[in-house]
This record gives sequence, C-alpha cells and structure tokens, in this order.
Amino acid sequence: MSSHQSTLSRRSGSVLSLVLVAAGFVSAACGRGGATAQPQGPPPATGVQILKLENKPIEDASEFIATLRSLRSATVQPEIEGTITQIFVKSGQRVKVGTPLIQVNQAKEQAALSTTEANRAGTEADVTYWRQQSQRMESLVGAGAVSKAEYDQALNSLRTAEARLAALDAQVREGRVQLAYYRVVAPQSGTVGDITVRVGDRVTTSTMITTIDDGEALEAYIQVPLDRTPQIKLGLPVQVVDVEGKVIATNPISFVAPRVDDATQTVLVKSLLRDAPPTVRVLQFVRSRIVWRSVPGLTVPITSVIRIGGQYFCYVAESGPQGALVAKQRPITVGPVAGNDYVVLKGLNVGENLIVSGVQKIGDGAPVRAEAAASEAAPAAPQGK
Repeated sequence: MSSHQSTLSRRSGSVLSLVLVAAGFVSAACGRGGATAQPQGPPPATGVQILKLENKPIEDASEFIATLRSLRSATVQPEIEGTITQIFVKSGQRVKVGTPLIQVNQAKEQAALSTTEANRAGTEADVTYWRQQSQRMESLVGAGAVSKAEYDQALNSLRTAEARLAALDAQVREGRVQLAYYRVVAPQSGTVGDITVRVGDRVTTSTMITTIDDGEALEAYIQVPLDRTPQIKLGLPVQVVDVEGKVIATNPISFVAPRVDDATQTVLVKSLLRDAPPTVRVLQFVRSRIVWRSVPGLTVPITSVIRIGGQYFCYVAESGPQGALVAKQRPITVGPVAGNDYVVLKGLNVGENLIVSGVQKIGDGAPVRAEAAASEAAPAAPQGK
C-alpha cells in the first residue's frame, strides 16, 4: 500500500469515529427530551379561610351630627351692679345649689340698710311710747281726768308710729334681700365652667360670670332632614358612635319637634342619654345614628371583596372534580358598609362558602383547601425542658 492510500485510510477511520460519537450524543439528548416531555400533575391547592354565609340582622340607619346639651344648664349673671371683691370657686369645681360663687362690694347697700334699721329702732320706741300713753289715757277719760280730744290725739299718734314702723320693716326686708344679691350663689348643682371675671372687675346685670352644667343629665339634639321625617317616631334607637364608628351608647328618641325649623328645613329630634359615656361633654358634637329598622341580610368582610373595572367580585368555594374544592369567582352587588363588612344586595346566597383570605393569590377555578383561622388554630405543644 502506498503512503497516499495509508493516509486516506486513517482519515476515513477518524470521520467514522466522529460520526459514532455524534450519534451517541443525539441518542442521549433524545433520551433526556423524552423524560421532560412526560405530563405534569395538577397545581397544588392554595390554603384559604372559608366562611359559611348566614343571615344577620342588618340595620337601616342614617348618620347625623348631634349636639349634646344639658337638661340642667345655667348661665350665671348678677342681679345688681358693683365691683367684685372676692371669688369663692374655681373653674371646673363641682358645686351644689346655693354655693357662693362671687362677692360684689356691698358697703353702700350695707350702710343704707344700717340707717334703715336705726330708723326702725327709733320708730319702734315711738310705737311703744304712744301705746302706753293710749292705754293710760283710756282709763283717765273714764274718770274725767283728761279730755276725749287728748285721748284721740294719743291714739292717732300711735297709729302714725305703727304705720311708720310697718314701712320701715318693709324697707329692712327689702334691704336684706337686696343685700343678699351682692353674694352671687349657684342656682343649681353642677360643674362650674370658665369664670370670665376677676377680682376688681365691675359687673352689671348683663355680665356673664360663668356657666354651671350638670353633665349627668344630657340630651342629644339631632336635626333630621324633611325626607326622613315620615319615619321618625318616639322610641327609635339612637346610637352614639366614636371616631372609629364603634357604638358607645344607645338611647331611644324622647322628643320630636311638632314644627319644622324654617332656617334649615329640618326637624329637631331629641334623645335623652340615660346611658351616656363618661367621655362626652356638654355642647360637644358627636356622631349619631338613628336606626330606622332592622332586617335580615347577608354581609361579607371588606377584605374578601375585590373590585375590577367598577364591578365587585368575591370567591366562593365549590366542589370540583373528585370532590376537591375550587374557587369560583362571583360578581356581587354591595350596599352600605356596616362596620368592617359590606352589605350584599345581590350575588350570594345563604349557606354558600365564602373565601375570606388569600383572594389575591387565586383565580377562577383554582384549587383551594380550607384552613382554620389563626384564632381557631390549635395551640402549639409546650416545648420540653
């Protein structure tokens, strides 16, 4: 064999080897491709919490801003004029009826009363003298020792002195009553408000000194629009709610005004707060709700509802193939918010299983499995020491 033929033989052997190696790689690749092409199993079920829907009492209510007023509230003003010499109480102090509040300078009135009392004492002495004279002359007239004219003059002097004494008695009583006005007292029991005057200030009968309110006797004043007036009646519950919407007191309607307020075109409704929370104060604005009626209906947690393009949806758990649970998307119509729930007007029925958690992780037809809520989960076993 020539050298040229030998070289061709070696090259042919190398090409054959490369072809065999390439065929081995293709065969291995086809083997791996066949393994990945096998069909996959169903996706795993998502754990969700499920709530069985039941009818609940749903309140048809309207919310208003109410003003709290005291049934026993007084504005204190003096009945005389003068300069304040003393203040006996402090703002916020609890007082009883007749407790002294302020003292107005009474020196002039006291001096006038003292003069009247002195005049009365002199007149009283005159009455005593002429009474004795009349009695003595009455016996002398019978004996002829004095004339009838002298006796009549003594009687006239007695009657004049008695008239002056009666007039002075009336002046003394009036002076004492007037003098009492210089000490301003509490007209009722309650809590003293802001005292707007100071010692040395001059007051008149139009000066407001302070206010006294009894916070234990409150009434809610509610202005109800005319379109709701046909539904107003005594005894309807009025709920006072806090800033979070939680009901803190419930009392019935105790008064409905017989006429409309011509300025606001509303009707005044009052509710006596027999059950009043300790945090409220006189003239405070509070949120209130008048409950017109209570009817059975369905509610769903706000967190279980999703909104897509203006339409509200929720998911219910239904039985799928082989008894597995699947999520079914359901369009619903919602009404007003009641606490942390939506009132459902249409789209759900009593007895259906509502999915209340994980709604953002599932889709229509997705497999799900029921999980217990965190509060219902079994407590963890204690760890060994």
